[in-house]
Amino acid sequence: MLSNLIKVFFGRGEAAEDTLLEQAHRHEQAGETDAALRIYEQLLAMQPLHIEALLFLANATFAAKQYEAALRHTQRLHELDPQSADFIARCAACAYALGNSDQAKAMGLQALALRPEIYDVHWMLSQIDMPGQGYRDVLKRVHQTLRPRTYVEIGVFQGHTLVLAEPDTRSIGVDPAPQIKVDLPPLARVHAETSDGFFARHDVREELGGLPVDLAFIDGMHRFEFALRDFMHIEALATPESVILVHDCYPLNEATATRDQLTTFWSGDVWRLIVLLKEHRPDLTVRTIAASPTGLGIITGLDPQSTYIAEHLDSMTAQGLALDYGALDEDKPGHLNRCANDWEEIAALLPMSRPGSAARTKAPGLGSRS
Repeated sequence: MLSNLIKVFFGRGEAAEDTLLEQAHRHEQAGETDAALRIYEQLLAMQPLHIEALLFLANATFAAKQYEAALRHTQRLHELDPQSADFIARCAACAYALGNSDQAKAMGLQALALRPEIYDVHWMLSQIDMPGQGYRDVLKRVHQTLRPRTYVEIGVFQGHTLVLAEPDTRSIGVDPAPQIKVDLPPLARVHAETSDGFFARHDVREELGGLPVDLAFIDGMHRFEFALRDFMHIEALATPESVILVHDCYPLNEATATRDQLTTFWSGDVWRLIVLLKEHRPDLTVRTIAASPTGLGIITGLDPQSTYIAEHLDSMTAQGLALDYGALDEDKPGHLNRCANDWEEIAALLPMSRPGSAARTKAPGLGSRS
């Protein structure tokens, strides 16, 4: 008799739960989030560890920017499955949203230890380590400040950085497989080829109206030897007042700094370029701006007459390949000449910002520029 009563009681409970779940699912499909939320709260009152209800509430409260509630629900999920990298990553995201960077970083690293490829965690850690403007915002401000006559970009992809060039800047983009998604500036031209092929086959100065390269941005292959050759070619086309920027110079960690891409968040081994230039070209000013997600190298004091890299290209490449990421562990900011992501400090690195250096001027008409 008692067993029958238990079956009836629990059977009714299960039936009620199934009914509520069906109702919640219908509200979700109809986009009625508030109604679904109320039902999931009922389910959670009936069963405090109801995983589906906790998941929905965690997501809904996070989306509503109710981060304390989201963290509370997510922590309960984590308690149910302590080895779930996803639940730990969710807790980290809530902590970050609440401004607790230390907790967010600790939990983010814990999640990556379980599953190293979680993109959102890598992104969050990069924001913690390098707060402030992202690299595109910094690049845009450099364009607006320098107002370069000419601009060369290696690695165009969808055009989201090439579009930052000023309307009256002669711009060249180089990418073997461009997938332009934006309207480019009127004077921008894209070459669908490798950078090595481009520099070998084209008279770049002629394509720039006889002008040197005033500003360049290297963001092509994520391997340092390509960036090294791109730098060598561009420097020869520049002036001592030109600026070369290089993306991906400040890797987040070793897992995302491999030569072959193993994680979605990936910077490759471009950091080696900074180390090599510091050692072999002390005449250059080489810094890395701490701009998320993976740093922005800035190189000034160029010497277009220098043949050093061309003469030592093979040995520098071999040396770069032999560099171990572990060499950065002792002092990554020092080895990569980290510069604060502060515009005043960045602006001080730009040639026209230096004392005694006159700002570059432009004539009103394109044909009159010199």
